[in-house]
Amino acid sequence: MDRTASGWVNGFFGMLIFSGSLPATRVAVMDFDPVFLTTARAVIAGLLAAALLLVLKEKRPARGDLLSLAIVAFGVVVGFPLLTALALRHITSAHSLVFIGLLPLATATFGVLRAGERPRPAFWIISCIGSAIVAGFALSQGVAVSPVGDLLMLAAIVVCGLGYAEGAALSRKLGGWQVISWALVLALPFMLLLSLTHLPTSLAAIGGQAWIALGYVSLFSMLIGFIFWYRGLSQGGIAAVGQLQLLQPFFGLALAAGLLHETISPLMIVVTIAVVLCVAGARKVAR
Repeated sequence: MDRTASGWVNGFFGMLIFSGSLPATRVAVMDFDPVFLTTARAVIAGLLAAALLLVLKEKRPARGDLLSLAIVAFGVVVGFPLLTALALRHITSAHSLVFIGLLPLATATFGVLRAGERPRPAFWIISCIGSAIVAGFALSQGVAVSPVGDLLMLAAIVVCGLGYAEGAALSRKLGGWQVISWALVLALPFMLLLSLTHLPTSLAAIGGQAWIALGYVSLFSMLIGFIFWYRGLSQGGIAAVGQLQLLQPFFGLALAAGLLHETISPLMIVVTIAVVLCVAGARKVAR
């Protein structure tokens, strides 16, 4: 398997793991305060990342890499988790998936600005078509719109695209799992302090599903998923592999159907096929 193909495989597994993030977050915020949820998941993942770095005796990043790591931490350790947790207090997970369809465009844009990538014009056309299909499908489901929730999700997409692109560029130097691990360690003191100041008043009031959801977003969404995702972006290209995010809403809706009992319509299958074709087209023109 060549480097590009490996990038798409790693990216797919990362996207698949991330697909459970919003449904799990939706479950968790029913019992947890959004700030505590955000900080707790970062602390748990940060402690695991620190242990991993120590056991494997990884070399510390250079001083010049600290700004990039701070950007990664701002985007994917703090920004996206907090903004989506706040948004999911106002909107359903199905509605939040509208905005995930815009994430490939945000990632590709920051890939140009931060990593110097130059996708072909055909790539941008396909990317816009795919994003429009995803957004159109989700909006057609008729979920209630909350301006506050929508604005929070838009902000989440922007900071996440920045974190994805910055982390992918840096992973070419440090390695995929090293980037997210160092970003988590960098944010750990701040997140630990915040988590202690936002502890739930009663742990007995937290349901079992909320604890499971916290475990998922801490271990998989915050750490394991990024190991695959950053490796995929660095190998296959930020803009190209980033198009796999067009599939994330549909995997997310499938999970939400089981967790939150949301209905999957026949239209979802048709639109999924169309999006798969867009992803395939993006991969072809990005070569």
